[in-house]
Amino acid sequence: MQLNPKGTTAVNIAQSIEQLIRNQHWPPGFRLPTVRALAEELGVNPNTISAAYKQLRNAGIIATDGRRGSFVPEKTAAWQTMALPTGLIDLASGNVDRNLLPSINPAHISGYNLATDVGSHGDSPALIAFIQHWLQQHCHTSAEPYLFFGSLDIIERALTQRCLPGAKVLIEDPCWPPAIALLNHLRLQAVPLAMDAEGAKIPAPAVLDNASAVILTARAHSPTGICYSRTRWQQWQQALDNRNILLIIDDHWGALSRMPFHGMQSFTNEWIYSTSTSKFLGTDFRIAVAAGNSPILPAMKTRFTLGPRWISKLLQHLALNIWQSLDSDGLNRIAESYAHRRRLLLDALAAHHIRLPYHPEHGEGMHIWLPVPNEAHIIQALAAKGWAVQSGAPISLSRQPAIRITVSNLSTEDCQPLADDIAEALGSSGRAIY
Repeated sequence: MQLNPKGTTAVNIAQSIEQLIRNQHWPPGFRLPTVRALAEELGVNPNTISAAYKQLRNAGIIATDGRRGSFVPEKTAAWQTMALPTGLIDLASGNVDRNLLPSINPAHISGYNLATDVGSHGDSPALIAFIQHWLQQHCHTSAEPYLFFGSLDIIERALTQRCLPGAKVLIEDPCWPPAIALLNHLRLQAVPLAMDAEGAKIPAPAVLDNASAVILTARAHSPTGICYSRTRWQQWQQALDNRNILLIIDDHWGALSRMPFHGMQSFTNEWIYSTSTSKFLGTDFRIAVAAGNSPILPAMKTRFTLGPRWISKLLQHLALNIWQSLDSDGLNRIAESYAHRRRLLLDALAAHHIRLPYHPEHGEGMHIWLPVPNEAHIIQALAAKGWAVQSGAPISLSRQPAIRITVSNLSTEDCQPLADDIAEALGSSGRAIY
């Protein structure tokens, strides 16, 4: 049984090491030989070993730490919310409010006949036309829409199509929970973007020059609720001008947003806009929209047709009819319910002199982000009071201690008691918390 690497070129040495790791002869945590030691063992130039290790690092097969050297990394698990103990009010999972989801009635299915042949695949012309009108009206773009299974599906397909393993992707910090796990799985390097009340700050030119893609959340940033200011949006337009960077806009709150979308007209670089139906139709409706000027969009759709092939025509039919039946009034009622509970909780926290960063009163969405001095203590103290909140460190590249509170399962009557319990847990009456 081969337990040592073999080969004389960087390519076959890398293949040999990959095989050892794949067969678990070198398990997670195993420390690889130093470059010099392996070069002496195989009788090759150290530069050959360095090139092999670089290939393996770029593919995410090994990792390198200055002190530890090169080693086999632990496997990255997919993002999952924490298991909630029974009896706690769920403010952690990030799910939408079930009570705000529309009911399906016979009128929504009327006129639909079940398909019997594989030739019935493709996007519904009626739904595409409706979405194209919505994009023109609300996002001021006439780009052709493409349908996929969800926002994460769009991001994954775009990054896979556009970025080589080892490429750098700029993401907001803190970020949407699945983003870090996705980038790790794709063997891409996540580069954090610091946030303020206007959105992600523009990084140094050298950072932009080395990036392959950037992901920005236009409105209702998860988890802070930040909506980009027009000024910051224009700064990003200027920063990305004539740079070979793919910009992915995540506008998951788009249909529910009451904040302005600042448009894509002035972006001269490659971009993809995405939004989803899940926030107002629920997660059963696995339909998301991508549009943009990027030449990879048709390729993304081609790959989609070679795998999932198509989104259920029945699902598309229902989505169109329910979205139309909700109209702007129905969507506004859903948005106001979230906004009302968010305002009540923020006001109750402010009464305890607990001031959150990013001016959250100007934000929107389902979440509130609260930095805390001791994350584990706060989570345990709130659990003792009957509240389950999400740990912030796993969704922050800078590992800043914080909690994320989702208002979806919070009643209006619960807002004041929750704020009282947070204040007690922080031990902060009369003291501002940042």
